[in-house]
Amino acid sequence: MSKTKKSTIEVQGASVAVLSQNRQDLISLTDIARFKNPERSDDLIRNWLRNRNTVEFLGIWEKLHNPAFNSVEFDGIKSQAGLNSFILTPKQWIEKTSAIGIISSTGRYGGTYAHQDIAFEFASWVSVEFKLYLIKEFQRLKEDENRRLSLAWNLNRTLSKLNYRIHTDAIQAHLIPPEVTPAQAAITYATEADLLNVALFGRTAKQWRDANPGLDGNMRDYSTVEQLLVLANLEGMNAEMIHMRLSQGERLKRLNQIAIRQMQVLTAAPALRQLKG
Repeated sequence: MSKTKKSTIEVQGASVAVLSQNRQDLISLTDIARFKNPERSDDLIRNWLRNRNTVEFLGIWEKLHNPAFNSVEFDGIKSQAGLNSFILTPKQWIEKTSAIGIISSTGRYGGTYAHQDIAFEFASWVSVEFKLYLIKEFQRLKEDENRRLSLAWNLNRTLSKLNYRIHTDAIQAHLIPPEVTPAQAAITYATEADLLNVALFGRTAKQWRDANPGLDGNMRDYSTVEQLLVLANLEGMNAEMIHMRLSQGERLKRLNQIAIRQMQVLTAAPALRQLKG
């Protein structure tokens, strides 16, 4: 189930909601319209949709981003756009064309929202000055979110590295017999590292490299905040299991189960969504 996060930006004294959903940002057209006409914001959106230039813009946007866009219905709408008798609401546009650039709903996140490209176009129709300030505040919001996400990612990467020391010490104490060569010891370390990789990512380091020949670094460099946090936990737990002298197969099974549970909790936890922004 997709997660929705709501943020608010202030634009020339008006509060404009931004929804982050399925890695896409949607800006409230309702809030933009309220800046122009607080009493008749829905009418303002419908008047904008009646405009032939608006219909053409929305159609081109959908064709570029939406494989399921109903071009046949769009052609019918386009032929009527601009006539005095032509009426088009956001819900009609969505239902007739299977559009994805605009959403209209009730409830907690009620109102009409649109992809940032479309929202900026609507803002320009409302007020060019407002559009420019909207873009500026939206960019500020995204930069702030990216900065916080980067800090969280770096923190969990550091935790993972610290726990890795505990992990390697346990390997050295219990899995590496005395008087082995450095090369033999390296094989054991790599095997245990891949144990964690398989438990969390479902693949070894080599399998990841083979699947991503164009990427530098390793799979952990491309991990999410949640994955890095779970990885740090797994390293500490595997170290304890090594001390308990559990077999590698048993450890892999247990660690995989732990990884699944923790990822399910973290990807649904309100606290982590707060950390991200």
